[in-house]
Amino acid sequence: MNLHPRIVAVAAMLLFGLGIDSAAAPRSGGEQRCGWFDNPSPGNASLHDKEGEWTIAVQGGHQAKGDWPPKYRQGQWQRTNAGGHGYGCACLTVRVDAEEKNVLEIFSSRAQPLSVCRKDRALAGVEESLR
Repeated sequence: MNLHPRIVAVAAMLLFGLGIDSAAAPRSGGEQRCGWFDNPSPGNASLHDKEGEWTIAVQGGHQAKGDWPPKYRQGQWQRTNAGGHGYGCACLTVRVDAEEKNVLEIFSSRAQPLSVCRKDRALAGVEESLR
């Protein structure tokens, strides 16, 4: 089967050039936010970054779309309550409502070593409030 070179080029561009790997690239409107991920109790979560606290979920109320919490390795998660609830350092690719400071959707998340947030001067004092 002989395909016209332009058809082959367009097909290659569609498959590879437009970012079929949606897990690696943020969706339209997605932005990366890094800081302290706090999950103190079931159905409640927030992210504290350099711009303040972003609500991810409130039990019985707002719930961001997407999966949370990020997957933490041993030593990356600080337990503060029963059931494994607590906090850790993370980067999330999200869509937010900046006016309300709500996370609307989480496209991806990755845990960071605690030292990353502890060294970030913009996050100074936040960890103490999460303990």
